[in-house]
Amino acid sequence: MSSEEPRGSERNDFIRQIVRQDLASGKHTRIATRFPPEPNGYLHIGHASAIHLNHGIARDFGGTFNLRFDDTNPAAEEAEFVESIQADIRWLGCDWEDRLFFTSGYFPQLYDYAVELIRRGKAFVCDLSSEEIFERRGTLTSPGTESPYRDRTVEENLALFEGMKDGDCQPGQRVLRARIDMGSSVLPMRDPVIYRVVLEPHHRTGTEWRVYPMYDFAHCLSDAIEGITHSLCTLEFVDHRPLYDWFLEQLDVSPRPRQIEFAKFDIDYTVLSKRNLKRLVSERVVGGWDDPRMPTLSGMRRRGIPARALRNLMDDVGVTKVNGTTQLEQLQFHVRQVLNEEAPRFLGVLRPLKVVIENYPEGQSEELEAVNNPQDPTAGTRKVPFGRELWIDRDDFLEDPPKKFHRMSVGREVRLRYAYFVTCTKVVKDASGEVVELRCQYDPETRGGDAPDGRKVRGTIHWVSAAHAIRAEVRLYDHLFDRQDPNDVGEGEDFFASLNPASLEVLRDVPLEPAAAGAALGQPFQLERLGYFAVDPDSRPDALVVNRTVGLRDSWAKVARKG
Repeated sequence: MSSEEPRGSERNDFIRQIVRQDLASGKHTRIATRFPPEPNGYLHIGHASAIHLNHGIARDFGGTFNLRFDDTNPAAEEAEFVESIQADIRWLGCDWEDRLFFTSGYFPQLYDYAVELIRRGKAFVCDLSSEEIFERRGTLTSPGTESPYRDRTVEENLALFEGMKDGDCQPGQRVLRARIDMGSSVLPMRDPVIYRVVLEPHHRTGTEWRVYPMYDFAHCLSDAIEGITHSLCTLEFVDHRPLYDWFLEQLDVSPRPRQIEFAKFDIDYTVLSKRNLKRLVSERVVGGWDDPRMPTLSGMRRRGIPARALRNLMDDVGVTKVNGTTQLEQLQFHVRQVLNEEAPRFLGVLRPLKVVIENYPEGQSEELEAVNNPQDPTAGTRKVPFGRELWIDRDDFLEDPPKKFHRMSVGREVRLRYAYFVTCTKVVKDASGEVVELRCQYDPETRGGDAPDGRKVRGTIHWVSAAHAIRAEVRLYDHLFDRQDPNDVGEGEDFFASLNPASLEVLRDVPLEPAAAGAALGQPFQLERLGYFAVDPDSRPDALVVNRTVGLRDSWAKVARKG
């Protein structure tokens, strides 16, 4: 496994403490973890936390990490999701090597386990409907009511279960339930359903099976089949741990995996419910699962967020037993840190305003030296073309500037990045009074951005040569929701009421310096003073499309320094 991250001995969260104790006591001589996604949607940033933890535990202690698809619900699963999940985990930097498994691969063995429970008097076929089972479940303060079918004989249950497998009944007509305790203080222990009839074709097994195991039954036994030592899951499964252990005990499984719960990852201005994410896609609020506004890993990758930033974020947040919400600014902080180190720099102008340098010779151009990445001396330099007509950003000019405005205005000298000192001498307006062009004078002695006489200017602005610019469509992304908690809505509303109508702004015909044309698909880069961007898959050879990953402003860094 990769040695990029710190070793286990350098971290001390409660799960790693347990693992160390298990190794020191001799309970385990090796460590095996797994990530068990359901292939019914795309992975999101919350899954990244679980993947990073499971993979990191295995890596840190020289163990193994499995990828196992919990594909027990054919009505909601698709091969597309299987493929996307594998791509996302690879991108995140987690390698399962040759240990790719599917719960569907264990269906015969799981069925045999269910038959064995019936033989031991620990499971029965129940004819109650799902509604009737729920009504009889009881509450936290009152026991449940036993099913009238609970005392069927072993022989009858075996025959009925085999009939379920062979297609003798319809979905919902019968289920197989564990026979535990309807008076248990732990609700999941009140005779839970462990098999149900599903007639939808399975994406791997087709119509071979008509009965499918429930998660609680299949999960623990699949862990055991694979030799998983530590089954890591989020806190909502605490109440399911007794059931996890019960199945293993009743079936004499040894050695037994240990379930350990940790706090799930959550982040503000975001929804992570898979059901809600599906709604955003199906109701066309976003362009798909990989829309750059989505918290899916494919969406974040398309936006240009580097995998290393996510791993750094997860390490920063840590592993706890208390649920909390991470601030979006903390993610952006880590994105900026990584991209500041890795991303090449280009010049670009989002909202162009034309500049004509009147004393620069017509028809002449030159190449100026620009630094590719000031954080990486090995990145070298590039040549940027310069000419008489330029584009600058409209926000870099004010006709009547306030006192602290240090960019371009009439009569004020400023520096063009890597180029010359220029002074605006005239403003050209259209019939409506809007500024459409600036006329300027440049000082040819200031090539490279410094004056030989030592005079200083307070403003430096970016620019693009009009004659050499390439054009791009630039997509500016903001929060998909305008409330920190998108579910904090009024009565009768749902999270759609929190949608941000300004989550996407599309700018077309944006001028960029020619070197930007060489950026590869997905490659992050910085447009100086504007933010970090990445090439979008919608790009074509003659039509560049880029997404803004994150702006340059960093409020979290100030908070972190104060902390």
